[in-house]
Amino acid sequence: MSQILGIAIISMILALTLYTVGVWSERFAGRLKLWHLIFFWAGFVFDTTGTTLMGVMAGSVIKFDFHGITGALAIILMLGHAIWASVVLLLKQEKVLVNFHKFSLIVWVLWLIPFISGLVGAMLR
Repeated sequence: MSQILGIAIISMILALTLYTVGVWSERFAGRLKLWHLIFFWAGFVFDTTGTTLMGVMAGSVIKFDFHGITGALAIILMLGHAIWASVVLLLKQEKVLVNFHKFSLIVWVLWLIPFISGLVGAMLR
């Protein structure tokens, strides 16, 4: 295994771990908190890092297949999610803080689609 591939895989596993902990701990806490936001941003950074490295190895960052399109959409959703969580925390509107987990879960589930399709695709090769 190449060093770049190893770093890419570790980045993706860290993205999965950090993003999942952030989303589900927010859900269980019942209120968006600063440390959840930190986990969202960290998950986004590691996902982008892993995706970029794998794209470099594949010769193209975005491929126009199922995995490539859903992956690009997932990164956009993660970025939007982290930005929106930042805004929500700055505005401190209690109703939004306690309902934000609904949006987080939707983004997380949609993010899992390219994560799983990448895993399955790699295993089938």
